[in-house]
Amino acid sequence: MSVSLPVPSRRGSLVAAALLSTGMLLSGCAGAPSPAADGAGRTAADDGSHAGRSAPRPLAARAEVPATPQEIPALGPHTRGQIPDSADQAVVVTGDGHDASRSTVVRYTRDPDRGWQQAGDPWSAHNALNGWSEHHRVGDLRSPEGVFGLTDAGGRRADPGTRLPYDRGPGFVAHGTGFKGESLAGAFDYVVAINYNRKPGTTPLDWTRPLGAGRGGGIWFHVDHGGPTHGCVSLSESRMKQLLRWLDPAKKPVVVMGDAATLRR
Repeated sequence: MSVSLPVPSRRGSLVAAALLSTGMLLSGCAGAPSPAADGAGRTAADDGSHAGRSAPRPLAARAEVPATPQEIPALGPHTRGQIPDSADQAVVVTGDGHDASRSTVVRYTRDPDRGWQQAGDPWSAHNALNGWSEHHRVGDLRSPEGVFGLTDAGGRRADPGTRLPYDRGPGFVAHGTGFKGESLAGAFDYVVAINYNRKPGTTPLDWTRPLGAGRGGGIWFHVDHGGPTHGCVSLSESRMKQLLRWLDPAKKPVVVMGDAATLRR
């Protein structure tokens, strides 16, 4: 490249050389691209940008991938498939073992976007003396496994504030002692009927047995008396009142119950 400039003096030559050098640094070694005109004949310089520079490109928007709704932990596909699509509350009772009488209760609420979300801390519970059965029968001293609705409640004491239909009456009385010799007094102060072999929408004291009398019934959540049950799930009195206040019939609550290995299927 050759540049002819008039040189009136040595000082003028130095100034001209400096201006030329500065211009080349600003435009880059290969020179600047020609400004492009838009449809109105304006160039980038007309829009307030520096002549010879391309307008910055906007960053591409990052596509948001929707999160997969959360499933209830420790439930396998077979068990999850038994939970109705209409159910937005689930009480999961996980037995310590097939023949164990201790279990853990965890509540879940289904969020339409995030899936199943745990509601509160786990609770300790008792279940039947001999553990669990997929085919519960009268006298087997096992709790039935499966997914069952929770629609009705009651007890000897006054309604603690549940939204479920609540039947208060003197029929909710437990007599005698438990398997450890503990008193059963107060065990039925608060109950929630588990819809195993019963007619939903009736008092827990209704003894209608759709599967026949031989398949047992009267399976409830009730107040813990300090030992195994005949087939029910028992919680402390404070937890029973908390459960009663939490259950919402508009959310079609269910209980998912069984030993840990069975629930993982």
